[in-house]
Amino acid sequence: MDRAFKSVSVIGLGYIGLPTAAMFASRKIEVIGVDINPDTVATINSGGVHIVEPDLDIVVQSVVESGHLRATTVPEKADAFLIAVPTPFKDDHVPDLSFVERAAKAIAPVLKKGDLVVLESTSPVGTTDQLAQWLAAEREDLSFPQNAGEKSDIRVAHCPERVLPGKVMQELIHNDRVIGGVTPACSAAAMQLYRMFVQGECVVTNARTAEMSKLTENSFRDVNIAFANELSLICDEHDVDVWELIALANRHPRVDILQPGPGVGGHCIAVDPWFIVSQAPHSAHLIRAARMVNDSKPDWVIDKVLDTVQGLVAKGGDAKDLTIAAYGLAFKADIDDLRESPALRITRMLAAVHPGPVLAVEPHIEKLPQELSGVRLVSSAEAADADIHLVLVKHRQFTKIDLSGGTIIDVCGLYPRSACG
Repeated sequence: MDRAFKSVSVIGLGYIGLPTAAMFASRKIEVIGVDINPDTVATINSGGVHIVEPDLDIVVQSVVESGHLRATTVPEKADAFLIAVPTPFKDDHVPDLSFVERAAKAIAPVLKKGDLVVLESTSPVGTTDQLAQWLAAEREDLSFPQNAGEKSDIRVAHCPERVLPGKVMQELIHNDRVIGGVTPACSAAAMQLYRMFVQGECVVTNARTAEMSKLTENSFRDVNIAFANELSLICDEHDVDVWELIALANRHPRVDILQPGPGVGGHCIAVDPWFIVSQAPHSAHLIRAARMVNDSKPDWVIDKVLDTVQGLVAKGGDAKDLTIAAYGLAFKADIDDLRESPALRITRMLAAVHPGPVLAVEPHIEKLPQELSGVRLVSSAEAADADIHLVLVKHRQFTKIDLSGGTIIDVCGLYPRSACG
């Protein structure tokens, strides 16, 4: 095994950073994880994890006990630095790169000649070049690729993650990686680093194409989901079961329609297309339209629930006496990740407008986020007597629940045809 990189620092120990740090450490590399949250650092240093991901806890405990992984709040010297911090957008969908800039300024003081800096965070085109400029502004004693080319002291590259929550540990190893250096020498160094554990193919390109590759992958998925979500709206108008329709259409040998849901969430698909739109507002018509379809789906779901409430009230009930149980808060099935979750947004908005109790059934978390004040986290058994069962996420646990005691609104296709079919 090549030992050109004897130590690796991972900046940001979240859903991508911690598994990546654990993977390098499992190859007997010294890994220093850096996170601004002292509780996260303490948890990791005790051999624990603060996120739910199959097999991650086992690997982290092992590499911490072996001394190959430790966490800190302050960057230290290393041979390679991986930046895996959030890249959200602002209210007007303009990319927010402040986390990347802060990470650059944090690691700049400990950089030394020959180091490699890789941006893993999904980013707008040009961010890796900007990262190199931020680093150069902090360290005038070192040369960087944008002004020294192949002979720069510091190598800078982009290697976007492309893993599926729930299968991160396997996919980090087996998925192909796109590696884009600011220069060919930067690409070669990054290739050498990832080859320490990646068994998939490492495909080399330039930094700007690597950035656009990740945005393109998620925009493609977003457009396809938008088609399914728009179909669900049309089918509802025509009293057609959208899941039966899609199953029939998919019998065509060249048709593969995805499944509709309450919207689109997560740290990638709900965010990344806006990066393309923000940089090409006059050209990205289809990508923008898909985002608008998917972003508006939660509002449609809320309208369906409120219409159901009014229907029950018309039969002699009182809205304040009607209980709504929302099944699932995560952005996809069988994980605990609530980032950009349409199910979370729907539950929050229902709690704000519905005068009666709103319950949340989410088996993958132990407490609700602060934004769900007024909502009570309960088990499926405790929610059994609810008047309206709103099924938002296809968690495996929900397939065993009997919801026959109330009105079912299923927006993810977990149950047979229901009020929202």
